[in-house]
Amino acid sequence: MSDCTARRIDDMDAALGGSFKRARAELGVRAFGLQVIDLPPRFAHYPDHDHAADGQEEVFVALRGSGVVEVEGERLPLDADTLVRVGPAARRKVVPGDDGLRMMVIGGIPGAAYDAPVVTEIGGPAPSLT
Repeated sequence: MSDCTARRIDDMDAALGGSFKRARAELGVRAFGLQVIDLPPRFAHYPDHDHAADGQEEVFVALRGSGVVEVEGERLPLDADTLVRVGPAARRKVVPGDDGLRMMVIGGIPGAAYDAPVVTEIGGPAPSLT
């Protein structure tokens, strides 16, 4: 059998009422972080955060809907035509638009082996919203 895994997003193990899909674990990815997050229209509680302590950079990809990524006060579009990369020290917050947002977030630490956080493991605890 080939080294390949396919999973429907809506069938993946999830936390936070089904909004945080553990795509990395479901697909068996070990080299980088990969989650799918569903946010309802105008959801205001996505955490404003950075990764200065762990050095992780992130790429945000809209799979459905649209919104903005607020980075250090700048609002960058997040839609089907735009990818957004955010460096570790920059504060970021995602705000979905009127139709909500399904986004994929890819993360890793440049030059370092990936160490998966327990919240990304199947059956793991929910990630913090603070």
